[in-house]
Amino acid sequence: MQKKKDALNEQRSNEQRLNEQNEQNEQSKIEGRNAVLEAFRSQKTIDRLFILDGCKDGPVQTILREAKKTDTVIHFVDKERLNRMSETKKHQGVIAVASAYAYVSVDDILAKAEEKQEQPFVIVLDHIEDPHNLGAIIRTANLAGAHGVIIPKRHACGLTATVAKASAGAINDTPVAKVTNLSQTIKELKTHGIWFVCADLDGELIYRQNLTGPIGLVIGNEGEGVGKLVKEQCDFTASIPMKGTIGSLNASAATAVFAYEIVRQRMFCG
Repeated sequence: MQKKKDALNEQRSNEQRLNEQNEQNEQSKIEGRNAVLEAFRSQKTIDRLFILDGCKDGPVQTILREAKKTDTVIHFVDKERLNRMSETKKHQGVIAVASAYAYVSVDDILAKAEEKQEQPFVIVLDHIEDPHNLGAIIRTANLAGAHGVIIPKRHACGLTATVAKASAGAINDTPVAKVTNLSQTIKELKTHGIWFVCADLDGELIYRQNLTGPIGLVIGNEGEGVGKLVKEQCDFTASIPMKGTIGSLNASAATAVFAYEIVRQRMFCG
């Protein structure tokens, strides 16, 4: 049994490394100090900023000030890392990774529900790093009538070209918000009357839970699930019945099962 678990963990690690490599290849990189500074000043959505560690000259400090205005995730890395990332080989110690699509605010997601005169339905994703999974979840969110998806700024996939392709166009009509702290965001959303259900293997069966009303669905990655701090903010946990020998569904499949049980209950039990 332990050997099987170790093999699964190794497979997941290899898949994650491959996904990260593919995602990096598909992301739009902006290299060089002037180009990066102009991207920030033109309000282009920047997911991550990579700066040569120890570089403190004037232009770099200006870029850092602009990055902090938008709460961009900043990584200080060595020259070798920058050289590996660089496509132009003229990065000047600065590389920005731009998002393929713009993010919205959490308030925008709530406004969409209000505009449709519907009770809010949001999907919160904790540490979803596979762009194909994220794209498939956005597609499900769109078809299930969710008003938006919320992801964290760190340790998560952003809106890359791969995500857009996997969403089959749903990304154009499904708001995605990126937040600094998922736990705090859930806490704030509770003040709007939203209840949160956390997908968890040890939770009560999904079909025995009341999933009607304003609801937030919290999904973690298939390796570690939802983080402890995020789970503590949820009102209850729920699980999907598992009859096979594999430990769990992947995140996008689990999201689909939960989302459509929410749809079913809203249609027939609400």
